[in-house]
Amino acid sequence: MVDFTRRSTEIEIMDTYSGTTKELDTILQDINKVNRLLGGYSITLSAVFKLLALKNKESYTILDMGCAEGTMLRKLALEARKRNIHLKLIGVDLNKQGLELATYYSTEYPEITYLEADILTADFSAYSIDVVMTTLTLHHFTDKGVVQFVNQFNSLASIGVVINDLERNPIAYYLFKAFSFFFIKTEIAKKDGLLSIRRAFKKKDLMGYAAQVKNASHQIEWKWAFRYVWVLKKK
Repeated sequence: MVDFTRRSTEIEIMDTYSGTTKELDTILQDINKVNRLLGGYSITLSAVFKLLALKNKESYTILDMGCAEGTMLRKLALEARKRNIHLKLIGVDLNKQGLELATYYSTEYPEITYLEADILTADFSAYSIDVVMTTLTLHHFTDKGVVQFVNQFNSLASIGVVINDLERNPIAYYLFKAFSFFFIKTEIAKKDGLLSIRRAFKKKDLMGYAAQVKNASHQIEWKWAFRYVWVLKKK
């Protein structure tokens, strides 16, 4: 039986990925398919634009931590264009192959810049960041790491932070098993998808982390399909 009472500490395959860039692209497209079909992108988009509405500016700078091949940033750029909102978008990741793909797919998005950097140690002071966002990345870290990263996000952002991640839920786990049988091609995406749910969060986990992040108000909401959106507004 799978234990959902506590977060798994097993390492996902993608955390130590050593395959080709082409193979990585295929895996990421599988992950994107899940996000698209289950509405994961819209959760982040909605939360980000609500934060931007809190401060009237001519231009906003948004940093995406763990941007992978940049799909979330491109969706954000397209939505901002529709709303006539000027954005400067920065994608940060440590995976060189993912950033190569991000650059390749973003040639028509001059508002997006990609950086290979460790967000805990890099100097972002020159960018005047308004919002930090991260999607399906936080569950890759230990509890201690989550608190460390979210505190760093909060210190970088002048308006707030948007975190979109998975709920640790047995229903989500077994539904994903069925979903992946029909819609996911790669074994890595199937295996990591299940492990991601086991590494994910209960609301009490997120509330415990939030209590360790000061100088911000916290709103944590459950969203379909088995997601939590955690929004921090700077005080």
